Amino acid sequence: MSLTAHNISFLARGRYLLRDISVSLVAGEVLAVLGPNGAGKSTLLKVLAGEHGVAHGTVTQNGRDVSKQPALTLAQERAVMPQATSMTFPFAVRDVVALGRSPFRKISTRKHDQTLVERAIALADIGHLADRAYPALSGGEKQRVHLARALVQVWGMDDSNLSETAPTNDKILAPKSDQARFMLLDEPTSGLDVAHQHALLSVARREARQNGVGVLMILHDFNQVTAYADRVAVLQGGEMVAQGAVGDVMTPDLLSTVFKSPIRAIPDPDGPEGAAVLVSQAASG
Repeated sequence: MSLTAHNISFLARGRYLLRDISVSLVAGEVLAVLGPNGAGKSTLLKVLAGEHGVAHGTVTQNGRDVSKQPALTLAQERAVMPQATSMTFPFAVRDVVALGRSPFRKISTRKHDQTLVERAIALADIGHLADRAYPALSGGEKQRVHLARALVQVWGMDDSNLSETAPTNDKILAPKSDQARFMLLDEPTSGLDVAHQHALLSVARREARQNGVGVLMILHDFNQVTAYADRVAVLQGGEMVAQGAVGDVMTPDLLSTVFKSPIRAIPDPDGPEGAAVLVSQAASG
C-alpha cells in the first residue's frame, strides 16, 4: 500500500518542471522532500495529490491510478496541507478544521466529527484560537489550523487517533483501515516559531508511527530532515538526484553539490554517539 509516482514527467508552458521521477510513499513512514528553490518539490506534491496531471508516467494511490479515481475517493485516503491557503470568509477556526471532515459527511456522525475536530485542535495547540476568525490569524497560526484540518481528514473513520499517548517504542504500525492513508505537507514549518516547528513535526511523525499514515513533508532544514524523516528524496532542476535512507542521502558532499553551498557535519555533543549536525560553512563563519 503506497502512493507512488512511476516515471512521471510534468510539463508547464512547454517546459519540464519534473522529468522521469519515480518515488514511493509507504504507509507508516515519513518521507522528506528536499531541494533548492525551483527544484520541483511543490509540483511533485501536487502531482502525487492528483491536482496536476502528468505528461508521462502514472501516479497510483493504493494501487489505483489517481487520474481515474473520483475526487472523493482520493480525499478519503489522503490529506494535503498546502504551502499557502487563501480564505477570506470570516469562518471560525473550529469550522475551518471541520472542513477536513467533508469527505466523510455521508458516512460519519456529527458526534464523531466533533470529537475528532476537538482532538486535532488540541494536538495542533490552537485551542485558544478555536473561536477566532480565521482571516485574523497570523501566518504561523494559520499553518497550525491547516495541520488540524489535515489531521481530521486523514483520520477518516478510525478511532485509533483518540488515544492520548503514542506507543512507547518507535515501531512502525500497519494502517488500521483497509486502505493506506497519506498526509502531504508542503513546507509545513514556514511561519512557525522553533517550538511549534518541532511540535508540528512531532505530530506528523506520530501519525506515521501510531496510525500507520504515510507522511510526505517538503522541508528546507537539513537537521529537521535527519531528526524526523525515515527516508529523503532530493530534487534538483526537476530531476531526482538522490533518494533513500536519511543516513545514506544526507551527506555533506551531496548537499554541498545540490545547494551550491559548502555544508559540513559537526559532532552533536548532546546527541547519541556518532550524531552530527549539518551546517553551512558560510553561515557558521
